[in-house]
Amino acid sequence: MTHLEIQNISKSFGENEVLDQLNFSVHQGEFVSLLGPSGSGKSTLFGIIGGMILPNSGDVILNGESIKGKRGSISYTPQTPSLLPWRTILNNVLLGQELTGKKDREKALQMIDRAGLKSYENSYPHELSGGMKQRVSFIRSVLSPQSLILLDEPFSALDEFTRTDMQKWLLDMWEQTKRSILFVTHNIEEAVFLSDRVIILSPRPASVLKEFQVPFERPRREELLLSDEFLQFKKEIYQEMRHAQV
Repeated sequence: MTHLEIQNISKSFGENEVLDQLNFSVHQGEFVSLLGPSGSGKSTLFGIIGGMILPNSGDVILNGESIKGKRGSISYTPQTPSLLPWRTILNNVLLGQELTGKKDREKALQMIDRAGLKSYENSYPHELSGGMKQRVSFIRSVLSPQSLILLDEPFSALDEFTRTDMQKWLLDMWEQTKRSILFVTHNIEEAVFLSDRVIILSPRPASVLKEFQVPFERPRREELLLSDEFLQFKKEIYQEMRHAQV
């Protein structure tokens, strides 16, 4: 059972306070998005959860154990796909499993097929479009043994229609695997469409401003994006974020 607890995390770089007594959780099989203004410390938080940055105070608890300062406890998909150019798509996808000595080639091929990349398993990253590379990057995260996946604005560089297609694809893959996901985005619409809960961070130094439970049923369909209910909920979040910056 995956359960992440961010407990009173504070972080400063010299005189620059980035995070201030940050508290929230991610439960088993839950999709949670973090929304906040640019520079609010979301990437720093991901660095702390991933064990690459030590907080000044507080703790990161995963499944009842502290992972503060420990690497390898979570799976991470960055803004850019970060695929190894000399490895085929299949071997890129298997990288996380390879590092733990538990490669499952058959499952990897199945995931590549589900992602619509069946004929590309022996191709190299330079032969794929941006959206296709992001799919490969996410499959690598899903196949890695860690139970929690961090997604850091994975669709920010894509055009609007490709981005929507990728969001639908991500939800489809997530519905099949039900991994716990913590997702960072600046896009309110994306956060609402994808998530079970949306956590609003204050301007720096970041603390939790408010949490929103997303009321829409799953599976989510593209037509939801243009519904009155969706637009009203999006407006509530927008006003909360706008008010925080005044």
